[in-house]
Order: sequence, then C-alpha cells, then structure tokens
Amino acid sequence: MTPGEGEGLPLNQYDQSVGDPAPPFDPLRLCVFTTVALLAWVFGPVAVLAFAVIGILGYARARRGGLLRSKCKLGDTRLVIAYLSLVALAAAAALVFWVLRLLPGSGG
Repeated sequence: MTPGEGEGLPLNQYDQSVGDPAPPFDPLRLCVFTTVALLAWVFGPVAVLAFAVIGILGYARARRGGLLRSKCKLGDTRLVIAYLSLVALAAAAALVFWVLRLLPGSGG
C-alpha cells in the first residue's frame, strides 16, 4: 500500500477495489448424497431402481431438449443414460432376489 492510500476510510467499509468475498463452501451435495444413500439402505433395490428410472427420464428429456454434454463425469448424455440403464437393470434383478428372500419357505 502506498503512503496516503486508504487513509481516512473508516473501518468496516466496503472497498470497491477489493470486490466481493468468495461465498463460503456449502456442502449441500454431501447432505444429498447421504440422504440418497440412506434411502437406498432402507428401501434397498426399490430405491436404487426408482432413482435410476428418474435419472433416465430426466436425462432423456434433457437430451431431447438439446443437452449433449452433462456435468456428470461420463460427459456424453448417451453414456449417462446407458450407465443409469445398467444400474436400473441390476436393481431390477436385485429386487427379484430381494422379494424371493422375503417369501416364506425360501430358506433366507
């Protein structure tokens, strides 16, 4: 700071030359991930299948609307839809075994 610069300004005053501070980190995604994991734990393959189908429908609609690249690590929306479809198929298969295990006389 050069001599005379900033002199006479009261403390706790907004300085245009500094700009706005960066907003604090909000770990909302971690809360969302925990909630989704809890639902998957409690409801098992039903929750996984439901989230996968919701994701497939959402990405299919977005792709029809012109979204070709997603913020998802897979990038291409076709790859995201294929991934979600694979998860949905696995969840559907797991759901069959989950229901069979609950039936009387299944030995589970």
